[in-house]
Amino acid sequence: MVKGVSKRVIVVKSPDPRLFEQAIFIMKEDVFHQSGVSADQILKEAQQVASGYARRNTPLRKTFGRIPAPFYAAAGALAATAAWAAALYF
Repeated sequence: MVKGVSKRVIVVKSPDPRLFEQAIFIMKEDVFHQSGVSADQILKEAQQVASGYARRNTPLRKTFGRIPAPFYAAAGALAATAAWAAALYF
């Protein structure tokens, strides 16, 4: 049964659409009157929460996918040089 209650909501589009399409935040009724925050501040907070959720729940592969390939090449070259130097001196 639905009663005649209206709520303020914020709908945020997902930063990672693989997890969810939208996040819906239901606002407290007195948030604007009591705390003195602006609508922009609340919207930014909702976006940060949605983005943080997406970051915490995405696979680790995506994080490593953001690292550029030259970094892996440099790290491999450094490791090979260290192994070669260790073999020569020890």
